[in-house]
Amino acid sequence: MSDQLPLSPPPFTAEDEGHMRRALQLAAHARDAEDEVPVGAVLVQDGEIIGLGWNRNITLNDPSAHAEIMALRAAGERLANYRMPGATLYVTLEPCAMCAMALVHARIGRVVYGATDPKTGAAGSVFDTLISDRHNHRVTVVGGLLADEASVMLREFFRSRR
Repeated sequence: MSDQLPLSPPPFTAEDEGHMRRALQLAAHARDAEDEVPVGAVLVQDGEIIGLGWNRNITLNDPSAHAEIMALRAAGERLANYRMPGATLYVTLEPCAMCAMALVHARIGRVVYGATDPKTGAAGSVFDTLISDRHNHRVTVVGGLLADEASVMLREFFRSRR
């Protein structure tokens, strides 16, 4: 018998699930409408959606046009501010290092992601960028919300490309 205590499930609410389902819809839009890698993001502050994004790298010929960055850009324009203190980002895939640093600079309070990214994840999978205590701002990170749905969508997308 193990001496370790069982891990408790992450603290996801019905609101969290609703926002992640919206992010999954945006990921499907990226795939279906723009033939992009299916990643979607929803940025919420004080219970209100302030930014939506999906991958647009190919469409915009922009290597920085990840779903998270697109949601941050939309929110920044809407709020006329580059900082969103206390906001929660829901994203279908664990953020990469580029997106993680943008989230830190924007002072995002919490990141909830679906699938882990075993190649470039920056919330603990590969890099600790998003969860590093070296930054002057702390981001709370919880992963695994609707991870199976996000993973299947990504796997099927890449399988169809091979």
